[in-house]
Amino acid sequence: MLRRRRGQGAEQPEQAEKTGLAGEAGGEVGGIGPWDVNDDVPQGERIDFGSMHVPVTEGCEVQVSMADDQAAWVTVVRGDSGLQLQAFAAPKTGGLWADVRQEIADEVAKAGGQSEEADGPFGVEVRALIAPPEPVPGVPGGLHPVRFLGVDGPRWFLRGVISGPAARQPEVAAPLEQVFADVVVVRGDHPVPPRDMLEIQLPAEALQALAEEAEAQEGNRWGGIEPFQRGPEITETR
Repeated sequence: MLRRRRGQGAEQPEQAEKTGLAGEAGGEVGGIGPWDVNDDVPQGERIDFGSMHVPVTEGCEVQVSMADDQAAWVTVVRGDSGLQLQAFAAPKTGGLWADVRQEIADEVAKAGGQSEEADGPFGVEVRALIAPPEPVPGVPGGLHPVRFLGVDGPRWFLRGVISGPAARQPEVAAPLEQVFADVVVVRGDHPVPPRDMLEIQLPAEALQALAEEAEAQEGNRWGGIEPFQRGPEITETR
């Protein structure tokens, strides 16, 4: 897991409240992103993850979650809220978001949750109440609000999932919405089947941290490894 925090930076946009199933959510964000790498992209500090360039903003940490030794998604954490980011390949003609919204609604219903479509700062989004797959320490049981964002770009689709207080409170959601708006997607020219996730590449500092963690575990393997030990983390404060 990679974390990077910035101590100075972004202005927060003014809010336009919207109300849906998950409570108040939504706001107006600056710019017209997310962006394609070939657009006239506004300047700003971003972490290069290959298929996504993710903004570094005030008060946020950028984390990378691993699955089967590969980067599975990027999460921007601000306080108790998070924005999960994944980019996928899409067909040359037509987008994926309309179909994906229905699939999300079906999955939420199967899991015993509720969902509805609503207008958000990036167009139609899905606001849901879902049960977490496992208990979260310090979080009461029951259904929790989640917002699913989606944007169709040229041969790519970017999905964002907002959780925590930001899924309900517009003033808390605003910084994460701005992060989503400032993401730059790099589709590349290589063939990728539609709906396949675009590869997330770890920055050099994250690769170094993973190598150091692997060496430490190798050196301690006969002494026992704590099964719930947290993975490698990198924190950068600006």
